[in-house]
Amino acid sequence: MGVTDPAGPVMDRDEVDRALARLGQEHEAIETSLLALQDHAGRRLLEGAELTGLTKERWQAAEARITLLWGYFDAYADALRAAREIRARRRWSSREDLVELTERLRGASVTVAGDGTLSETFTLSSLVDRMNELYATSLDMVVAADAVWSALPARIDLLAAELQRTRRLAHSVGVRPGEHPSGDDLERITRTLTKLREDVVSDPLAFWVPAEGSSAPGGGRPDTTVYDREARALEDVRREIDAVLTVRQDAEARLIRLRDVLSRADRTLAEARTARGEVLAKIAATEVPVVSGPPTVLQEQLATAAEYRRQAQWHRLSPLLESLEQKAEDELLRARESLSAVTAPLAVRAELRGRLDAYRAKVARHGLAEDPFLIERYDAARRMLWSAPCDLRVAEQAVLRYQRLATELLGGPGAPEDRKGDQS
Repeated sequence: MGVTDPAGPVMDRDEVDRALARLGQEHEAIETSLLALQDHAGRRLLEGAELTGLTKERWQAAEARITLLWGYFDAYADALRAAREIRARRRWSSREDLVELTERLRGASVTVAGDGTLSETFTLSSLVDRMNELYATSLDMVVAADAVWSALPARIDLLAAELQRTRRLAHSVGVRPGEHPSGDDLERITRTLTKLREDVVSDPLAFWVPAEGSSAPGGGRPDTTVYDREARALEDVRREIDAVLTVRQDAEARLIRLRDVLSRADRTLAEARTARGEVLAKIAATEVPVVSGPPTVLQEQLATAAEYRRQAQWHRLSPLLESLEQKAEDELLRARESLSAVTAPLAVRAELRGRLDAYRAKVARHGLAEDPFLIERYDAARRMLWSAPCDLRVAEQAVLRYQRLATELLGGPGAPEDRKGDQS
């Protein structure tokens, strides 16, 4: 084979046939890809949509690339067809045919109109590379837009349907805009989802996150940040409404429990006031704390809660019940502490009486009940403890004197042998 022009050595017939076969396969592959791109659902949607923003800008560029791509393909098909015609002239191609075929198959023999008025010249191989580049870029844009349209609008519609159900339920329990924070949240979520759907439909590429380091067409994922945020917000509202619904179901029982707790607190305070009078009458030289009356504010709030229930204002009843339940428990605890503080001197007196009688029984078991000193001290302590008013400090000293004398007698000479077991 001699050397001809820049196309290189002249190809022989086998090389020409192999090249034509390979180029024919590439032609079929490119045609199949172009037809698939032409029929791609994403491309049809892009053609029919009213686009805005980034998608509008990129689709205009993609349409120009697809038009150019078809022009390149037609030029490629024409060049391949012309080469096949030359090869088909003779079974055994002449040298002149082989020279021409070499030029057509290897040389820069394909001239096509480029952007604007400029034309471009390609070899068949470089033209294939150029078409592959344009195809990949165009397909990437179409696949990305289609992926966003396939993922987000349907999910937004499902969330919007759930939003409408939640709005109806919220309205039924009094959760309305301007009256409850969750009602305001529902309005904001509604506006956000409406705007989000409009933006996704008109500018899907604004919601596309390309995959880092990926060169494959459509490498990436839809950006669901706004959708996910609103879905979480709606879930928070649903939980709030569920809490309100629970209040509606349990309101009567909770109000009954509240009345019972406040009633017990009032009775306990009344008991404490009665006990205070008894202590002041029976115990001398003792500071007795003052017992306050029941707080009227809790009764007023309880009446307000009952009115909210009657008017089905569940969203207002819910926080009021929670606050009242805690305050009622605190009030009952305060009443019990007040009763304990007031009756403490009576408890001290009862303990001293019990101690005195326990030691008297102890000495009686050892045969010392008739001891005159013990009898004298017992009678003195008993008079103090069973008289009114009782001075607890003086009475305690009297009990201690009786206790010390009993201990001395039980531990002295002549005491029964088992006395040690009684000194516990």
